[in-house]
Amino acid sequence: GYFYSRWTKCIHSSRDLSDMVYIDNYIFNKDVFIQFNSTVGEYVGYTKHGVYNAELQNNNTGQLQSERAQVERYCKHNAKIRQAAIADKS
Repeated sequence: GYFYSRWTKCIHSSRDLSDMVYIDNYIFNKDVFIQFNSTVGEYVGYTKHGVYNAELQNNNTGQLQSERAQVERYCKHNAKIRQAAIADKS
């Protein structure tokens, strides 16, 4: 059989979330074949199929703009909620 998954991650180490990074991994049979990293700002392919798909996604300005916005819309939004619920308790 085949295994496909998509994992998104939000990574930060500063309390003010200024260093937040959004990573969107597309995985096939346990190998990442394409990845969006907000630090890079575009998709990167790691296999022949991934390179092909990265080029398609990077040419789709709407998709690229949506992924770039995930740092604010998804990562920072949820991190602020979690930080208020967990880290700010004494």
